[in-house]
Amino acid sequence: MNKRPEQNEYAPYYEGYISMIPEGDLEQILKEQVKETLHLLNDLSETQGEFKYAEGKWSIKEVICHVVDTERIMAYRLLSIARGDAVQLPGFDENAYVNQADFNREKMEDLLQNLFVVREGTLLLLKSLKEKDWLKRGTANQVDVTVRAIACIIAGHELHHRKILKERYLGAKEFSALV
Repeated sequence: MNKRPEQNEYAPYYEGYISMIPEGDLEQILKEQVKETLHLLNDLSETQGEFKYAEGKWSIKEVICHVVDTERIMAYRLLSIARGDAVQLPGFDENAYVNQADFNREKMEDLLQNLFVVREGTLLLLKSLKEKDWLKRGTANQVDVTVRAIACIIAGHELHHRKILKERYLGAKEFSALV
């Protein structure tokens, strides 16, 4: 898929994510961007993975798992809509998901492997789509959305969080003291 979704294919909230995606083949972009994210985080220690740039913020490990959880949910939405399921797909509370898990006890290596495997699953799902599937519409979180918009949201969501990781976490003065 090379064409960005039109603004009427997703909620205005997602514009920030979609605008972050470079032009080009979305499947290739998704494949490359996960490599870049893994490269960024691959050498972090367990202590660094537990770093929070401010009180009440998620740790790096929690951000990674939030990205993974969100991609899983978005991929399910994409699958449901692509397969013609007319059910209204629910929203989810990202904070409750993170609070219910204990991601900081998990190893960085495992979390990054999870990110890679989930992205591989998403890529295989996208590869299985027929051309007509990309424009199918459904309702997720009480908003009309297309399959291609969801695929772009997945890409933009990761880019958004990678930017935050670079700027607020890895770029923090306190983080550099952990190295």
